[in-house]
Amino acid sequence: MSQSVVKNSDTAPEPVGLYPHARWAGDTLYLSGVGPRQKGTKDIPGVTLDKEGNITAYDIEAQCRSVFQNVRDILEAAGAEWTDLVDVTVFLTNMDDDFKKYNALWAEYFAENPPCRTTIEINKLPTPIAIELTCKAYRPGGPKS
Repeated sequence: MSQSVVKNSDTAPEPVGLYPHARWAGDTLYLSGVGPRQKGTKDIPGVTLDKEGNITAYDIEAQCRSVFQNVRDILEAAGAEWTDLVDVTVFLTNMDDDFKKYNALWAEYFAENPPCRTTIEINKLPTPIAIELTCKAYRPGGPKS
């Protein structure tokens, strides 16, 4: 296996911890957890916070669209494409209220050749978001030039 190559995107939001956006290991690209925040800001599309920083309202559609765009940006910066995704783990903080809308958006974004997917409900994410994805992409020959 070739040496790991770490990649960060100039268009995706900065990681909230000490980790890269993505890392190549041979022909496989592993993406760290990706949320819907916007680049250069702590703003989260569709989220309303109170003065203590607690979520008072959110729009799962806006967050899904933003997180899918962030994943696309990271893939492209790392030399991969949307169609190279082979496995996605999705973390939702409210399965009962959000799964139906998220699943419909998934079908829109992955109408052709969808990757494998696991969706898990969790209690909380590190920032006030309702969705986060971790992804694996496979590209024979590794990153495109």
